[in-house]
Amino acid sequence: MSHKPKKSKRRPVPPAPTPAAARRSDLGGPTLAPALTANLTEPVADVEPTVENAPAPVWLFVLLMLLVYWGMLQLDRTAGGFSNLVYGPYQSYKELAELQPKSGPEMLIAKGEALYGIVCIACHQPTGLGSPGQYPPLAGSEWAQGPANRVIRIPLHGLSGPIQVKGQTWNAAMPAFGTMPPLDSDENLAAVLTYVRQAWGNQGDPITPEQVKAIRAETASRSSQWTADELSKVQ
Repeated sequence: MSHKPKKSKRRPVPPAPTPAAARRSDLGGPTLAPALTANLTEPVADVEPTVENAPAPVWLFVLLMLLVYWGMLQLDRTAGGFSNLVYGPYQSYKELAELQPKSGPEMLIAKGEALYGIVCIACHQPTGLGSPGQYPPLAGSEWAQGPANRVIRIPLHGLSGPIQVKGQTWNAAMPAFGTMPPLDSDENLAAVLTYVRQAWGNQGDPITPEQVKAIRAETASRSSQWTADELSKVQ
């Protein structure tokens, strides 16, 4: 009797496990490739940062040059109060204008401005706005721009008592400056009155030395100051 060889009952050998780097992760996503995982274990070398040069756009240079040119023009025209009509050694257009030859009304006004700075400026201020509660304004004053026969009388003999100026009542006394130097001169009094009547936007007519001389002679006997009521009757 022949015997058949018995089949081996050994269990099959399972396949070799796949490397961890090649398997999918437990979360279902792919793991890193072996080459990448190997690099993670190596120390990272220090890399020195570098700066690279890049060409600047041409339009930026053009814009910069235009801005510089515009700034130079602005400085030349306006900066520091400079005027393109003024050259050294002069400092301002006003200084230059004062040195120009004058004749007629211009000379009278220039002289009147200087006299105003000596006699009137302390009370009525450089702006002609006066001193609040003390001295009335001359800028925009209806009295300063009134008839020549009336306004000449005010500095000749002075003014006292209440007076309405630009809708406000003032009660101050003005001395008789027309009898004291430098306004005891007909030309000087005419000059300062002309300046007052045409400064700060005033529109009064110029006053001549001949007009001052005539009023001075007409009122020579007067020794008291004028009042507003008396002056309002003079045309």
